Amino acid sequence: MGGESAGFEQIEAGVKTDDVPPLGYAMAQLKGAYILAENKDGLILIDMHAAHERVVYEQLKLLIGEQVKNCQPLLVPVVVNVSVEEADCLEGNQGLFEQLGFEVSRSSPQTLAIRAVPELLRSRDVAQLVKDSLADLIEQGYSDRIVDSIESILSTMACHGSIRENRQLTLPEMNSLLRQMEKTDRSGLCNHGRPTWKQINMKEIDGWFHRGR
Repeated sequence: MGGESAGFEQIEAGVKTDDVPPLGYAMAQLKGAYILAENKDGLILIDMHAAHERVVYEQLKLLIGEQVKNCQPLLVPVVVNVSVEEADCLEGNQGLFEQLGFEVSRSSPQTLAIRAVPELLRSRDVAQLVKDSLADLIEQGYSDRIVDSIESILSTMACHGSIRENRQLTLPEMNSLLRQMEKTDRSGLCNHGRPTWKQINMKEIDGWFHRGR
């Protein structure tokens, strides 16, 4: 991620206490893995790697979305041998492949030619990906294989590009991450489905110490 402050904005000081945002404000870092923050309901624990991974993933999705639409021509078309049924299916779903960044057409009754693919998938076995997608379309009427392949790559990129455990963050950096989480879709879960933060309200905390409030 570059320098210690790379990718973070400084948070302005002097914010009113009655304007506390949903994830509150950072107070400290725990064991190099968690951010401790205070909001109006009590204490929040944030898994900083998981949370930042989701933020980076959603940012990459926005950037890659436009790149997928702009498919990259192949110097030599990839020839795919298929059944007549699969070739017919391709012709009936050509628009779907185009939306996902593929330029693929029927070149003979049982042959397809892939002339362009999304840049992100150039290193993948695109012939098998197209064949598997056609098999799904024939069997169940839809296929998520291309989208899943793209999302798998994005997830790996996000994991490698996110904050690593044991990295010491400043309070402004922690607060910047919290503000980014609040603006990010599905920020409550990481890319692998694990929670990124947990709220502990004051009633629960007071109960630990047998205090009334």
